[in-house]
Amino acid sequence: MNMGAIPSGQERHYALVARAIAYLRQNYRQQPTLEQLAAELAVSPFHLQRLFAEWAGISPKRFLQFLSKTEARARLRAARPALAVSEEIGLSSVSRLHDLMVSCEAMTPGEIKAGGQGLEMVHGFAESPFGEVLVASTPRGVCHFAFVIDAAATMLAELSQAWPHAQHRRDDEQARRLLAEIFPTTPVRGKVHLLLRGTNFQVKVWEALTHTEFGRVISYQQLADRIGSPQAQRAVGSALAANQIGFLIPCHRVIRDSGESGNYRWGVERKLALQVWEAGKTGQ
Repeated sequence: MNMGAIPSGQERHYALVARAIAYLRQNYRQQPTLEQLAAELAVSPFHLQRLFAEWAGISPKRFLQFLSKTEARARLRAARPALAVSEEIGLSSVSRLHDLMVSCEAMTPGEIKAGGQGLEMVHGFAESPFGEVLVASTPRGVCHFAFVIDAAATMLAELSQAWPHAQHRRDDEQARRLLAEIFPTTPVRGKVHLLLRGTNFQVKVWEALTHTEFGRVISYQQLADRIGSPQAQRAVGSALAANQIGFLIPCHRVIRDSGESGNYRWGVERKLALQVWEAGKTGQ
């Protein structure tokens, strides 16, 4: 796997793109022009067009189309209703970014009750293309991946509360290396193992999500159908809300049956940014 740094400037580009997404999301029915959007962000249209396309892989105009409900419904209709065999090995190979294979291991009820006792957990803060991340891992895999939305002390306290008896050690350099594997600078095959802490139902939902296609969206109903519980949409939503491993368990790909984006614990703008970034990487 590529162990180099995350692409230079992407963190800064994301901040600008996130502001653009927030504005377009609020005003997409008016179909603002590139010039109007650039004026709102106090940048030149040329600069905005270049950075947006460089970061997301598509233009602001294309993103406006992405936001429309017609587009969302069309994407849902095109989604396959059942889990295809080709998806069962991980993320789809159509990704032009990289072929990241995600495998999972669920903790036993006894291990969960023990609160991580006997586990050595290394955590750290590092930059991703979508902002700063707190990531934690054990020798058995990544167990925590959260975009920074609160003070560092608050996020660390939440991590310690979730794993009260683990041996915690901070290593930001290891966090940077791990994020470089997850977001490589060039297309590369990689593999990440996850250590899941949840109920049997939650783990079932999360594992199904790791098998969804890169660059595609899925509804709560479709996800419930995939796990064989078509009446459990609400429980599926609760499982997504409990997800502690962002991006790698891609709850950002789940949208409402109406085609609307829906909530996201790390912010709706970031959810849309993740969706459009993946769509741009796959050429959709």
